[in-house]
Amino acid sequence: MSQRVAVIGAGMVGLSTAWFLQREGFSVTVYDRRHVAAGSSWGNAGWLTPALTAPLPEPAVLRYGVKAVLSPSSPVYVPLRPEPRLLRFLTGFARHSTARHWGLGMRAYAPLNRLALDAFDELTDAHVDEHTHPADPFLACFRTPQERAALLEELEQIQAAGLDVKYDVLTGYEARAAEPTLSPAIGSAVRLHDQRYLNPPVFLSALATAVRERGGHIVEGANIADVEHHRDGVRVAAHNVTTGAWETLGRFDAVVLANGAWLSSLARNVGVRQPVQAGRGYSFSVACDRVPAGPVYFPAQRVACTPLTTTAGARLRVAGMMEFRAPDAALDRRRITAIVEAARPLFTGVDLDRRHDEWVGSRPCTADGLPLIGATNAPGVFVAGGHGMWGVALGPLTGKLLAQRIATGTTPAELVPFDPLR
Repeated sequence: MSQRVAVIGAGMVGLSTAWFLQREGFSVTVYDRRHVAAGSSWGNAGWLTPALTAPLPEPAVLRYGVKAVLSPSSPVYVPLRPEPRLLRFLTGFARHSTARHWGLGMRAYAPLNRLALDAFDELTDAHVDEHTHPADPFLACFRTPQERAALLEELEQIQAAGLDVKYDVLTGYEARAAEPTLSPAIGSAVRLHDQRYLNPPVFLSALATAVRERGGHIVEGANIADVEHHRDGVRVAAHNVTTGAWETLGRFDAVVLANGAWLSSLARNVGVRQPVQAGRGYSFSVACDRVPAGPVYFPAQRVACTPLTTTAGARLRVAGMMEFRAPDAALDRRRITAIVEAARPLFTGVDLDRRHDEWVGSRPCTADGLPLIGATNAPGVFVAGGHGMWGVALGPLTGKLLAQRIATGTTPAELVPFDPLR
């Protein structure tokens, strides 16, 4: 009889973990507080970019200064009066925003980045009826060569960490020739090679279908309130918002906590002391006279743009912001306005005033910029989360490696730096 595993969270990380657990022979049930891809996976830019996947705490963040991060138009925003838990997170985040810590974190990420795209191919070559797309071109664009210097330095450091990154340095003219939607304000660019992207809602829907077709169950609207180890397995309990009662949903041989920005609410009780803070991102989509051929990134403005095919036709998803607030806080229209005004001078033929699908989602961030992947203090309870902006890009590989850990009892070498109990 196959062992039963519950996965809490139906985003990219949770569904990928479920799929790879099924491949290992486990019977899987996935629970989500809302529905498939309801969290940060839905409105993600959808980039699969090993060349850019790096720890979020970096020296550049500290250069914003207190005045900048308190401004509603800043790419990184912190409330004027952060609550004590957020203040502790920010203190740890600042402590890790040094060149030394970033370098150590990048060396931990490099083995994952080398394998990340192969894990997507394992999904799409098997049962997932949706594909990734080559990012050709993938352009990081700047107003001046001076702005570009920071990215070139980062790419050199990523290469020094052991990841082979291929790129070209372009003039503004060359960038506009490669992507005519760029405005004359773009005076310099970097073209990255061997990157990909996907349409997050479409891919997640296909992944959920694949899990179901292989016998998995996905239970939506399940507000999981507690997981607790017993001698006969791990109990999963939910809170019924209508009656106020707790309901035991079942006992499982193992449980994986992959509930994103809400991870700490369950993981604290099983020994995970690393706080997971919501780093909220915003996005929307717009129609264009001509949709860009590939992803476009404006690093100085922290704005990410991705061409997507939707039921309404081809659109450009525009995403940005890192807002440290409560995960369930309402959408703040000032953040949308800030993204619009940052991107407006950099495009031609893109009507940023006719927006669709305005969205805010909570990325799960850790203070040291490293995800939490592995076993906890409670037998049979595992964690997969805290990926920050990289949950979509690293979700399938996270699921594959964690499924191996659960199946064999041995931690893959790539996961050692991401011990949830560190």
